[in-house]
Amino acid sequence: MKKILLIFLIPLINLSAQWDFSLSMGLDFKAALSYRDYINSAPGYDNLSTFTSSVNFAGEVGYMLSPNLQIGIEHSIVLDSYNKNTGLGGVYEISYTHQRPTALCYYVLAGKGYKFKFGGGVGLRFVSLTERIITDTDYTASGFGILLKAEGNTLLSDNFYALIGVDLRYDLPGELKSANGSYIVNQYSNEKMNLNSLSIGIKLGVAYLL
Repeated sequence: MKKILLIFLIPLINLSAQWDFSLSMGLDFKAALSYRDYINSAPGYDNLSTFTSSVNFAGEVGYMLSPNLQIGIEHSIVLDSYNKNTGLGGVYEISYTHQRPTALCYYVLAGKGYKFKFGGGVGLRFVSLTERIITDTDYTASGFGILLKAEGNTLLSDNFYALIGVDLRYDLPGELKSANGSYIVNQYSNEKMNLNSLSIGIKLGVAYLL
């Protein structure tokens, strides 16, 4: 009887051990209209276009609930900066870090040597930004975001896989605020600047599947 129970339990034990760990790097092509308008309102040249690119780094942990269903948590970090000559012998600089933790759910198609994942999720968004106009001023913002994602994994060796992925994001971190309660305001529209954005991303990385 014990042997029979063991035979039925082995598949469940194997299923519970199906974990994914991945690291990736990629590019986001985004439209952040409030940010663009604020940058372009400053005097000088080298204005921003509607779509710009920025680098992102991500790590993810996934867990298989069934052969075709996976849940996971991704943490993506975007780094971006911009500077322009003001035409007055000075340089204007702005840089920010955008952290995007997201809870995910995937539909999975897997076979020998490959794994495809299609899904999406939601999560919180956190931004820290530094603006230099003679002196540095730090700002922060927090909000939420939505992510749609597709990813393919192909076997390299043992449990290591190469991955390529694409995603569509709508992020709403909101208006930026300094420690003393001041906002970044567009001098022409008199609107508070935010880093809300719509972006398409592509990434490459490696995954370890257990």
